[in-house]
Amino acid sequence: MSKPFKFKEFIINQDRCAMKVGTDGVLLGAWTTLENNPESVLDIGAGTGLIALQLAQRSAAETIDAIELDDDAYEQCVENFEASPWGDRLFCYHASLQEFVEEMDDSYDLIVSNPPFYSEDVSSGDKARDNARQNLALPFDMLLRAAENLLSSNGSFATIIPFKEEKEFCSLALNSNLYANRITRVKGSPDSEIKRSLLQFSFEENELKEDELVIEISRHEYTQEYQELTKAFYLKM
Repeated sequence: MSKPFKFKEFIINQDRCAMKVGTDGVLLGAWTTLENNPESVLDIGAGTGLIALQLAQRSAAETIDAIELDDDAYEQCVENFEASPWGDRLFCYHASLQEFVEEMDDSYDLIVSNPPFYSEDVSSGDKARDNARQNLALPFDMLLRAAENLLSSNGSFATIIPFKEEKEFCSLALNSNLYANRITRVKGSPDSEIKRSLLQFSFEENELKEDELVIEISRHEYTQEYQELTKAFYLKM
């Protein structure tokens, strides 16, 4: 059984979720800029609810909604929301993204998603985990069209994807009138290849801010930048 993951201000139960707490989600929840002081936030494909909870901790947003399709993950997300200090601001919808887009009239000032990203066909023998990891369940173009439909005019959309998908994702985003404003490329160590791209988009074509983040200098010796980014969350930072 998967143990609860304890952060400084909340706890994530994850025994019923296919995708456990991982570096990608924590990075996205910590890195996403809140410069436009969002009053409403949407987390697409919430899983355990981690990113929504990070944004509840970091922001004063009155509405923080999440969407989760998987039955077990949905129930666990609700449980994690209700057990947190911000339960009155957090709500999870049990729906597919298509259903949500069709039925939702509201727009959001900030949309985040840590999407499934194995475009190649992967099978671990665990169907829920495979669905959570394969972008067949949530293709990038569908995610971007949803962001275009649900984002307020001055809102922003943030995500984390494999670095090898970055160029294609940014060109798909342009089809939805979304311009990359910030990109941080993530490496595990100084000598390793870039593995992930953190991306934030808006409808405004601003000057693109690009940088790089290295997580570890050596095993369990974290860089100053990574510690600064995540210290509000991790107990040992």
